[in-house]
Amino acid sequence: MKSFEAGKWINQGTYKSFQPNYINRKWTVESMELLNLLGQANRHLGRLDMYSEYIPNIDLFISMHVLKEATQSSKIEGTKTNIEEALLDREDVNTEKRDDWEEVQNYISALNTAIVKLEELPLSSRLIRETHKILLNEVRGKHKLPGEFRTSQNWIGGASINDATFIPPTHITVNDYMNDLEKFAHDIENFFPDLLKIALIHYQFETIHPFLDGNGRVGRLMITLYLVEKRILKKPILYLSDFFERNRTLYYDNLMRVRENNDIEQWFKFFLVGVIETAKNSISTFDSILKLKEEVEVKLKELGSRSNNAQTIVNNLYQRPMIDAQRAKDLTNLSMPSVYKLIDELEKLGIIQEITGGKRGKLYLFRDYIKLFK
Repeated sequence: MKSFEAGKWINQGTYKSFQPNYINRKWTVESMELLNLLGQANRHLGRLDMYSEYIPNIDLFISMHVLKEATQSSKIEGTKTNIEEALLDREDVNTEKRDDWEEVQNYISALNTAIVKLEELPLSSRLIRETHKILLNEVRGKHKLPGEFRTSQNWIGGASINDATFIPPTHITVNDYMNDLEKFAHDIENFFPDLLKIALIHYQFETIHPFLDGNGRVGRLMITLYLVEKRILKKPILYLSDFFERNRTLYYDNLMRVRENNDIEQWFKFFLVGVIETAKNSISTFDSILKLKEEVEVKLKELGSRSNNAQTIVNNLYQRPMIDAQRAKDLTNLSMPSVYKLIDELEKLGIIQEITGGKRGKLYLFRDYIKLFK
């Protein structure tokens, strides 16, 4: 690690681009501090993974983790959609906020589709491009080659390439870099701890910046995909975007520090601290979910014969904690008068809360559940 060299700056006339060195080679870890952090991160990830085995119906709760990830990852890129807004249907979103809403929905769709595709496709350039295509579908980056690696020079920060914060490698080298990254991800001959491996993959991907738009979101999404593909996690329940968002300056500074000072160790430490903190927070969230679930089930018993229909609604709320009368009717097959009565009872029990304040088109929020993800 001490002999690590990130790459070199290439004079392109009016600017200098950065050409990283390939990463598919043998790596050794010498830092005891790094090995200690790695051990802690693996232990906390192991604890988190246990939850996916013993929590009943864990898939009910994963969708909210994905929703939070989508809002936080998009927030890093300047998108301003909170969890409540992301839960709305498109027609209920203010027109000036619909572009942001669409980007969050695309992120959710891209991640969910990629998780399913992992069953037949490895984490590869093909999967990354297909995921990117969904991410940019009919949103602001739709004219920036969705699903295709860039064919021109891009840059990060600055009003133009001449005052950019960072200029990635030339576009003619992108395919070679991505091939190297893919080989590294699946190299079984040279052992390297998986958490350090995905940390290095994320750094290298952000440095290559293979797309004209959406690189940050795809790069963060790849972390979860890697952990699931390698069976480090059985379910997609760890997302680092919240940690990166709260430490945004450090995130960018540590990436840049690798390129300018060859300090890959500091990036590894930052990444592992993120894994540890996020795993701890996720465990705490799942504990709170189980506690809330028990409290809600006690309340539902007060409804007697109507408790089964109420439970059906609540189970749906764990996946999408906002509901209206029509959705409740579709879920329960009750008549509309019976639905209104059931919703009224759920509101009196403090399980849901009306948020529109109107007489028509009422929306109800499972607010105590949403609070757990903030």
